[in-house]
Amino acid sequence: MKSITNLRWLWAVLLAAPLFLQYLPEKPAVSRPAAKPNILFIFADDQRADALGIAGNAVVKTPNIDQLARSGTRFANCYVMGGHHGAICAPSRAMLMSGKSLFHVYDVLDGVHTMPQHFAGNGYETFGTGKWHNGAKTFEASFQKGKAVMLGGMSDHFQVPVRDLNNGKLGEPVTKGFSTDIFTEAALSYLDEYAKGNKANPFFCYIAYTAPHDPRSPREDYIGKYPAKDIPLPGNFKPIHPFDYGEAQVRDENLAPWPRTPEIVKATLSDYYGLISHLDTRVGDIIQSLKDKGLYENTIIVYAADNGLAVGSHGLLGKQSLYEHSMKVPFIVTGPGIAKSQVSNALVYLYDIFPTLASVTGLPAPDGVDGKNLAGVIGGKAKSVRESSFTAYRNLIRAVRDDEWKLIRYPNRDYTQLFNLKKDPLELENLSGKAEYRQKEEALKKLLIQWQEKTGDTVAYTAKTILPMKYEPEKFERTMDKFQPKYTQDKYFKK
Repeated sequence: MKSITNLRWLWAVLLAAPLFLQYLPEKPAVSRPAAKPNILFIFADDQRADALGIAGNAVVKTPNIDQLARSGTRFANCYVMGGHHGAICAPSRAMLMSGKSLFHVYDVLDGVHTMPQHFAGNGYETFGTGKWHNGAKTFEASFQKGKAVMLGGMSDHFQVPVRDLNNGKLGEPVTKGFSTDIFTEAALSYLDEYAKGNKANPFFCYIAYTAPHDPRSPREDYIGKYPAKDIPLPGNFKPIHPFDYGEAQVRDENLAPWPRTPEIVKATLSDYYGLISHLDTRVGDIIQSLKDKGLYENTIIVYAADNGLAVGSHGLLGKQSLYEHSMKVPFIVTGPGIAKSQVSNALVYLYDIFPTLASVTGLPAPDGVDGKNLAGVIGGKAKSVRESSFTAYRNLIRAVRDDEWKLIRYPNRDYTQLFNLKKDPLELENLSGKAEYRQKEEALKKLLIQWQEKTGDTVAYTAKTILPMKYEPEKFERTMDKFQPKYTQDKYFKK
């Protein structure tokens, strides 16, 4: 009888327990810090900002890169600040990796605190593959892991000298090809290794392609993907540049004869777009790998390029000018915390990316950088970070622009160009010297000089010795660099 009474009491307690428990104070939940996002940084070589479908190019197909833009923020006015010499990719990458402007860093980054070093010092695992144009020692200092690293500015896409990083040192080069596939497979191998590991630290994975930099030699299955006859000429196509500004025979300009014909420019664009589409396909493979491994949702992805390219615009082929086609670059960022389907017209530089990524990942801000933090813009909370931008090339050209106007100055020729970019985005109508625009020209001249003072640029607005602008490119003799394969030799260099 006693046991039955005890059971009744037990049942009563159990039934009443929920009523009492609801009045007890809740125990605070144990909060775990959110995992820091991974970084996947994809860097193209010589890709114009408008050489993407998402940027309005009706010819080249880039569905994977376009999707990155739709899922994040695309900057429509991102610039490389310029270069000290013709190989603009070297200073461009130095600025990107250091967060410093053109006159505060040089190509070789010895002793400079780089972006991957900053991430490694704050708990990230760092990996690099592809082109490194800033010295072997700085790659070794910047990355913990590396595979298929190409030191230097360019190579034959089918014969790329690549090195692996072992025990902190880059090994001897081994020749492989095709470049886009080598670097992609190295990145996929790293992501596979990371996914199978303990993933104790987030990763910073840097993939620096050598496409679509010349040689204009796509992989065989991309040759003719875009028939030359169907490709429109650039809206600012010219057979020759209207005047000599000092770089008429730089290496890039030797890739086609003078004057440029519509046929040669269309053929060049056909191969250029083929290289880009191949690159886009492999970008898709990398994104799919992230998704398959469950890494995509917590990865910030950056897609950018080191500089643009003329490819027939203004009678030029290379990037050694300060026109929009050569200084403006694609820049897309997507991932957790990034505003989706956003196109920003903010004036930004590649060297803004370092402090921005540090900010959005919650890392301490890097010391001594010139770059601006774009976190407010990519978070959809701010419209801009600067009111104007400044570019420079050697001692030959300087330029400044605001939201609407752009001034280009050639000190050694005592010549100025003034463009209304809103009405004339192709930079065809020079308004300099016209009375109705004199006030605007003077304002931009003052702005350019202010930028020079702020950045440490000592080139005078007008040089002491003025050189002639007239030239005869039809008489130029072409030279061919050693990296051109048989395909481009036969197509672009045989007379």
